[in-house]
Amino acid sequence: MTNNMLKVLISSRSFGKIDSGAMKLLDRAGLKSDLNPYGRKLEENELIQLLDDAVGVIAGTEKITEKVLSNAEKLKVISRYGVGMDNVDLNTANQKGILVFNTPETPSIAVAELTITLILNLLKKTNKHDQKVKQNQWKPEIGNLLSEKTIGIIGLGRIGKKLVQMLKGFNVKIIAYDIKPDGEFIQNNNIETTTLNTLLQKSDIITLHLPITEETKNILGEKQLQMIKPHAIIINTARGGLIDENTLYNMLKNKKIAGAAMDAFEQEPYTGKLKELDNVILTPHIGTFTVETRKNMEIEAANNLINGLKKVGVL
Repeated sequence: MTNNMLKVLISSRSFGKIDSGAMKLLDRAGLKSDLNPYGRKLEENELIQLLDDAVGVIAGTEKITEKVLSNAEKLKVISRYGVGMDNVDLNTANQKGILVFNTPETPSIAVAELTITLILNLLKKTNKHDQKVKQNQWKPEIGNLLSEKTIGIIGLGRIGKKLVQMLKGFNVKIIAYDIKPDGEFIQNNNIETTTLNTLLQKSDIITLHLPITEETKNILGEKQLQMIKPHAIIINTARGGLIDENTLYNMLKNKKIAGAAMDAFEQEPYTGKLKELDNVILTPHIGTFTVETRKNMEIEAANNLINGLKKVGVL
């Protein structure tokens, strides 16, 4: 049945700021949308309070824990505004009959484009040169070509595959590590699959595209980072916690790894020591932050929420 007073929470702090289309969809469906009042990632107790009486949530990256779900008595649908599901306690959601959706396809192009942007930026030292010119220093530093480099992709899912397609014009060799490799895609795109250790040892550029789980936490820890070539660079546009940030800092500082670009951090906003270094590029989790991507993700997330509520008979 339709009820104009049905409450849904939009916990993602950026939702609806670029385009109003998704908000209009929710309104036409008879849903009252409560926005995140804090302008930041919600804490557990805040989320519990805001989910009171909500039948659905369009969620960002905040932790939707067992405690949150146990207190959300009316919650029927979680619509993740993004790809990753690692912030949702899926077991508890399943036990409570709560449907969970995400937006897996839309962000792939944006994240893959950012990855290439960061690779080229590190190789050409674009950021450093920009800063020097603005400081009246005409001191060019030698860079490197992307052509003929070996790129190691850790995680060959939607984003990893999109990156492979975008790299075809750059004359690079691609090797990959994935626990469930897509044999047909690998064969069609002339990709060499290998172990993680071999990938780290052979790659000039290493880029991560996988979720954060108990198995992938610190997948690049101290032991793994020490295997990497001194001239290599690392890109993380996936999730914080995949790389041991303290060890990465030490190795970058001591020039045991040439450079890194990080768009995701274990703690966000990031305030750590990597900010001290000039051979690292830090961005504030902007992988999907384009007008086109956000608009499409919002529409997809809103439709997922509406269709989910219809499926469980709330709408």
